[in-house]
Amino acid sequence: MVSISLERVRVLVDIDSEPRFRPSTTTASDILTKEALEFVALLHRTFNGRRKELLVNRRRVQAMLDSGEYRFEFLPETKWIREDPTWQGPVLAPGLVNRSTEITGPPVRNMLVNALNSPVNTYMTDFEDSLAPTWENISQGQVNLYDAVRDKLGFVTSQKAYKLNGKISELPTIIVRPRGWHMEDKHISVDDEPISASLLDFGLYFFHNAYKLVDIGKGPYFYLPKMEHHMEAKLWNDVFNVAQDYIGMTRGTIRATVLIETLPAAFQMEEIIWQLRQHSSGLNCGRWDYIFSTIKKLRNQSDHVLPDRDQVTMTSPFMDAYVKRLISTCHRRGVHAMGGMAAQIPIKGDAAANEAALAKVRNDKIRELKNGHDGSWVAHPALAPICNSVFKDMGTPNQIHYIPEVDVTAFDLVNTSISGARITVAGIKQNLDIGLQYMEAWLRGSGCVPINNLMEDAATAEVSRCQLHQWVKHKVRLSDTGEQVTPSLMRKLLKERADYLARSSPAGSSNKFATAAAYLEPEITGERFSDFLTTLLYDEIVTTKSNSYGNSSRL
Repeated sequence: MVSISLERVRVLVDIDSEPRFRPSTTTASDILTKEALEFVALLHRTFNGRRKELLVNRRRVQAMLDSGEYRFEFLPETKWIREDPTWQGPVLAPGLVNRSTEITGPPVRNMLVNALNSPVNTYMTDFEDSLAPTWENISQGQVNLYDAVRDKLGFVTSQKAYKLNGKISELPTIIVRPRGWHMEDKHISVDDEPISASLLDFGLYFFHNAYKLVDIGKGPYFYLPKMEHHMEAKLWNDVFNVAQDYIGMTRGTIRATVLIETLPAAFQMEEIIWQLRQHSSGLNCGRWDYIFSTIKKLRNQSDHVLPDRDQVTMTSPFMDAYVKRLISTCHRRGVHAMGGMAAQIPIKGDAAANEAALAKVRNDKIRELKNGHDGSWVAHPALAPICNSVFKDMGTPNQIHYIPEVDVTAFDLVNTSISGARITVAGIKQNLDIGLQYMEAWLRGSGCVPINNLMEDAATAEVSRCQLHQWVKHKVRLSDTGEQVTPSLMRKLLKERADYLARSSPAGSSNKFATAAAYLEPEITGERFSDFLTTLLYDEIVTTKSNSYGNSSRL
């Protein structure tokens, strides 16, 4: 290893402060070692400039969309990648051949135990949409993964003993989702700027665990979120190469599945796989974020207004086209095409409602299987048997051999017409409730929130926020009352819902609904439109305390 200067690298929190709950002898100090910080500082200094340039490119594309100067199309300059039939992704990696059922959730210790004990193939452990990035959540998430890889995850509380059902080598394969390129972590600075959250999450996990994961017969595997251009995938590929070279690991050991959860990325699927090449393990249909991105990118165009969220299903024209193109693209290139999330959670005390919800999950998974997906996501262990039973019908560990013949055009990917579309008062209230409840929980440090028997994360809150913004912007008329959606109507309903939720909050007077409503109001009344709720709210949960660990000489 080379020696990297830690001058001007600052950890702005007390890394040895006692978390609310510490079931492990491993601490943040064991993660933020001098060697690990040298590594993440190297990644940040090498790649952060390119990261910021790519974010500028996102804003440039959005400005051209808003002005009508640009419309989505397949890139002419990369036509040769799409039309070359010879190139393929790599041989499937150990632990990633059968991905029939993947469970997802944040790296919270008890959730890690429950997920790894579930009858699933892989566990996508999430530093992004289902984790509020408080310092405790980020640092303890790394601690928990460090312990999991070393069979040290068990712990006991006053209510329950948590223990893995076997050695980590025998349990579901861990796939880590770092935060997206748009996020920074203000708890650590490099050269007087916040560190890239993506590089921090990836770097700490990779540095400490890569060789251990290979030793147990698996590897350092990742899910990559929210990319909008194939050059963002190239940036990840370059990060992977530098990281592997730095620790002396063979290139191609890392594998990454890309979530196609933005509208621009849907037009560059093959290019994204090609940029990752030896590191690619396929693409995933991130359905809720994809709906969010579609609204976000086309928000100024009145012919792309979407109806109540319950009507925007996977059979909607633009969603169906995106799924079919993804499956065909992945299988032609020899990599996995993963399905989307089943967010339902068991409904206690109502057997009929619970059975109806489970039937909905089963039908959704059957649709994914028939379309050609190689596996799918669930948010709760109780849904794993349903997904397993459906995908067992493949008869093989995956169906990459099945290459559906599809002809998806650029128009198909933006065809947001929905038969019988309706926008209603109930739809506004539903979006307000989901947005407010998620934002309030996030501000209190929870990024994975059960709402109305669904496990919600940032993506569904974003859909809610963007729909409300779009309906006000285009002055739509409600299908049930004929009333026009105006800023004043939105403010009135927002206040009603926020007051009601505050009164009934289990957090009592410590609830943060007033703060959530204050942030949400300008987003849904046309005063502003932020790229992401998570970056909008981030400063509310940042804790940076001056202490001895703020001096790099101590690290």
